[in-house]
Amino acid sequence: MSQQLKKKHKLIGTPFLGLWTSTLGLFAGLTTIVLYGVAGAEFKESLGLSGAMLGILLSSPHLSKAILRIPFGAWVDEVGGKKPFLILLGCSILGLTGITTLLYLYYPNEFDSSLFPLLLFFGVLGGAGGATFTVGAPQTSYWFPKNRQGYALGVYAGFGNIGPGVLNYVIPVLIGVIGLAAAYLSWLLFLVFATLIYAYFAMDSYYFQLKKKGETDERAKCIGNDLEQDVFPSGSTRESLKKSASNYRTWILVFLYSISFGGGFTALAAWFPTYWTLFHDMDIVSAGLVAAIFTIYGSVIRVPGGKFTDKYGGEIVAAMSFGIMAIGALVLVMSSAFYSSFIGMLIIGTGMGIANAAVFGLVPKYVPDAVGGASGWIGGVGGAGTLIIIPLLGFFVDTYGQIGYARGFIVFVILSTLCSLISIALRVNNKKLNYQGK
Repeated sequence: MSQQLKKKHKLIGTPFLGLWTSTLGLFAGLTTIVLYGVAGAEFKESLGLSGAMLGILLSSPHLSKAILRIPFGAWVDEVGGKKPFLILLGCSILGLTGITTLLYLYYPNEFDSSLFPLLLFFGVLGGAGGATFTVGAPQTSYWFPKNRQGYALGVYAGFGNIGPGVLNYVIPVLIGVIGLAAAYLSWLLFLVFATLIYAYFAMDSYYFQLKKKGETDERAKCIGNDLEQDVFPSGSTRESLKKSASNYRTWILVFLYSISFGGGFTALAAWFPTYWTLFHDMDIVSAGLVAAIFTIYGSVIRVPGGKFTDKYGGEIVAAMSFGIMAIGALVLVMSSAFYSSFIGMLIIGTGMGIANAAVFGLVPKYVPDAVGGASGWIGGVGGAGTLIIIPLLGFFVDTYGQIGYARGFIVFVILSTLCSLISIALRVNNKKLNYQGK
């Protein structure tokens, strides 16, 4: 029946293809959150930066990521995800081109602090790819019914988020083999290639295809329901942002996301290469490998995290995972040895990965009429947490010296505990509302 309906309306694509093209776009775009983190120690030494200034450079890609996630995530509700994806990836290509050009022209002999403003500019431009997260999340949601949202978003975010981890390892290896400038050129070529693949194969869900063919909103939703899709946009960017902003639960999810991913996972993905290099005295390749393990593991674990969310409920899973985060952060605070720090890193990565899946699994449940807008607020405002946390980690280093690399994790102990309590309160409140509704 569904195949006949697709053929009748000349619809193309499948949820599977929609999921994996979104995942590819996220994989490529999200690599830009470690635009400088992959070689943070090298930039710190060459430019003569303090811990706080290094934090600002490392967080520069996160500025555009945070700002652009709001409008671009909501824009999906109006035009679908493909166009926003391509614009963001195009900006990242321009930013990475700028950085690569500066490296070829000035590194190493003339690569000094005078280039810091330009590096910040290209970092901000290149970081636009990080905003693809809130584009791909609603784009993926609109391909799947509500009872498969945890699975779909878990796969999307789980495999898409390993991009920074892969780059955290690959780029340091390439730096050792072909040099810093050539390594960044290789990264640029990969980003261009991935963008071309996405442009060719990606497509928006049936609802958007039907709208482009002239179907009314009501008719497009009706046909979409017949094709087992029951999550639809509110219709316009402004309306989607307005609806989601007026829902207080959106802002609760914003805060939870800012700690689990926006100011948590992405901050540590950029910070860990420097942490392992300068605190544990590891070479850049080994530090990149260990940081990559964190990013890839914390990303892939989102897949079972999504399944847990579907089975047990996002609030319960979130409360438990934030508790795990707090334990991992506490281990990192108290540890200066490699093995105990490594274990702490894996524990906090476990909590962050599962929490990420739980938070976004709650979006269609709490804001079903404006998934795109909610994703924009959550990813944008929540993503701004990185702009605070990375410089804050650098501040601990400036204040306490070498041991500050460990003490800085107290920030995550406090915030993770608070998020766990908020998740429990969400669960209690939701049960109360359901009871009153009955």
